[in-house]
Amino acid sequence: MSEATLNDDSALIEGEVVRELADIPAVEVISRAAVMLMSSAAEKLGLGEPDPATSPHLDLDEARRVITALAGLVTASLEYLGPHAGPIRDGLQSLQRAFREASSHPDAPGAGPGEKYTGPVY
Repeated sequence: MSEATLNDDSALIEGEVVRELADIPAVEVISRAAVMLMSSAAEKLGLGEPDPATSPHLDLDEARRVITALAGLVTASLEYLGPHAGPIRDGLQSLQRAFREASSHPDAPGAGPGEKYTGPVY
């Protein structure tokens, strides 16, 4: 294949991806992003393992960042999520509680990951 053919193929593939994203409703894009952030936070909290404390993926610093990003996304898009808002908020709060439980020195209520956006989680 010539370089021109490769570039044409890449442009075609990228063009298809852009068209597909344009057809997806915003609420679905936001929900998918939230689910990806939730999954990432759960892995970084070690929740995919029988004993989270011994998980090779446990990284509280990274979990804090992802949970805070999730909280910002959820808070900013709450009005658009409709019936998806409740389950996503519940998932966020569960992750915030799991973070508190995983911390050897838990943050004060209101100072945990994302709590500046969601309010204190006990």
